[in-house]
Amino acid sequence: MSNVKLSGLKGQALEIENKDIPSIKEFQDVIPDHYLKCNTKTSLRYLLQSFLIQSLVVLIGLSIPFTPKMIPIWIIYSFLSGTTAMGFWVIAHECGHGAFSKNKTLETITGYLLHSLLLVPYFSWQRSHAVHHRFTNNVTNGETHVPLVIKGNGVTEKVGGEKELHFSNSIGKKNYGILQLILHLIFGWPAYLLTGSTGGIKYGTSNHFWPTKPFSKALWPSIWSKKVWISDIGVALTIMGIILLISQYGLFPVTAMYIGPLLVVNSWLVVYTWPHHTDSDVPHLSNKEFSFMRGAFLSIDRPYGKILNYLHHNIGSSHVVHHVCPTIPHYHAKKATVLIKKEFKKVYLYNPDPIPKALWNIACNCVAVKSDINQGRYIWQSGYNKR
Repeated sequence: MSNVKLSGLKGQALEIENKDIPSIKEFQDVIPDHYLKCNTKTSLRYLLQSFLIQSLVVLIGLSIPFTPKMIPIWIIYSFLSGTTAMGFWVIAHECGHGAFSKNKTLETITGYLLHSLLLVPYFSWQRSHAVHHRFTNNVTNGETHVPLVIKGNGVTEKVGGEKELHFSNSIGKKNYGILQLILHLIFGWPAYLLTGSTGGIKYGTSNHFWPTKPFSKALWPSIWSKKVWISDIGVALTIMGIILLISQYGLFPVTAMYIGPLLVVNSWLVVYTWPHHTDSDVPHLSNKEFSFMRGAFLSIDRPYGKILNYLHHNIGSSHVVHHVCPTIPHYHAKKATVLIKKEFKKVYLYNPDPIPKALWNIACNCVAVKSDINQGRYIWQSGYNKR
């Protein structure tokens, strides 16, 4: 079996050592102070941008007949509407990071409403996402996209890497890749919210809607447990609204106008998390090797093109900066990325592979990781017998 199949990064991340990573101060010295601050009027302008675009798309949808004959058109509409609605998700995400406004009441209300309308528990995800940022690519304390480990100890690592390698080989590279794409893009987000799927062993089986037993309470200490219940109220009200709309207009129109696009939004979310923290070239780290800055600089920027960057507020093309300093608003993150790319060439990760190619590489070749004991890293392994 082969070990690492290199991606468009060409092994760059595997050559980075702790001594190469800049300190937070060195990073901040490169970034102008005003880039680190949000402006409420500017943030609201981008919210208005997404609102106007989505309103136009909804008007297009309302002009399409709700008939079975038009199902192919409604599928296309779901992709269009879900793609534009992802802009709201990104803005709500910035609210959760404190990157939307200095007016924290306005920020919280905005994020809570937007996420609730997308069936996302706002405070629950705010907390789990903060843990993800704190321990990015940490094989022990990582909160999401934590890999299975070959010959793991079962105490601080997710065991099962050997079985997964055997399974991937038994069904073949193509079938395994297709299966992983389906599992991640269609089922990945709800599975994460309901069970903590892809989370680290430290957090157990978590549920973003239920912070107590029988689920793990590790992610919801102290006041966060109460905040989970508050998050549930927003989601519950949205579900009630959906049920009322179905009772008044029928299942078909609500599915066509809301449920279909929402599934596309959920898929986009995976496209903006999975490839930014998983790559056949990018290692995961042991506690001994890990530091916040090392983990943050293992995030990967990728090319989404001008249209998607415009609709989605550059979330995928400035992800490294976002992980180093998540309070930088997206309208400064793009400019900050240009600066760190120039200043920290060795450690800044940009994979030029087109997104479909990147997803296929990850789905096929990021099967399980194996400990590189001498360097405290965990390297991706994959292997398929020739057929």
